[in-house]
Amino acid sequence: MPDDSLHWLDVDLIGEELARIHPTVDPLRTGFVQLKALVTSLPGFREEPGHPVNERILEEIQRYWIEAREASRGRD
Repeated sequence: MPDDSLHWLDVDLIGEELARIHPTVDPLRTGFVQLKALVTSLPGFREEPGHPVNERILEEIQRYWIEAREASRGRD
């Protein structure tokens, strides 16, 4: 049975999910504290021991969120 949960290192998938679930939230105006809260509230998100979050991971999530948001706007 595959593990369908999201973890901190799934930055691309997390960014896509944030764009899908929070289409009206501007990732450029979302601070890291709020971003962390949004990620941990995603369905299926689970923190793994030994994989703590840091600023670099949050920056990557934010980057993928921006890319996914822009891509979805291009399809409209």
